[in-house]
Amino acid sequence: MEEKFILKLIEGSESAFKELVELYKNKVFNTCFGFVGNYADADDVAQDVFVEVYQSIGSFKQDSSLSTWIYRIAVNKSLDFLRKAKRKKRWSSLVRISTDSKDIQDFGAAHNQTPHVSLEQQERVAILNLALSKLHTNQKTAFTLKNYEDLSYSEIAEIMQITVSSVESLIHRAKKNLQKLLYNYYYSKN
Repeated sequence: MEEKFILKLIEGSESAFKELVELYKNKVFNTCFGFVGNYADADDVAQDVFVEVYQSIGSFKQDSSLSTWIYRIAVNKSLDFLRKAKRKKRWSSLVRISTDSKDIQDFGAAHNQTPHVSLEQQERVAILNLALSKLHTNQKTAFTLKNYEDLSYSEIAEIMQITVSSVESLIHRAKKNLQKLLYNYYYSKN
């Protein structure tokens, strides 16, 4: 079934590409958001992902599933975005996330929350994103795919092209490093 769908994509079927975007837009956006931490930037990167998919579908070797290939592109585009932002010293996404409430909308803020509770939640998300930005790239990638996309270790291993035990190790180290970073953040204030 997937092979026929891929063939339609390779042939340039507009309806197949629209279907692909519908199937993967939320997953791609969530993956990108997990890396860049900003709604507008994640939306831009997600669009770049679909442009890349459209332009590169002809070179897709089908040695993995289509979803794995798309996740890999999303991870790479997100990391490219972060590298460019770092080179340009554009850390504005970390500042904006703490002030732009639409960036927080997907984190489950209830409609009946008080402004105070909502503000605290925004601050926690901003602090977590700051800590995530300090992780080694592979740790951040594995942690993001596991916790933002709820992918299995074997799916993450396929996307990152590493072993399952390496994924387990990366996620374990990411959790330990986040623990240290968050501990230092909260307890160095006292």
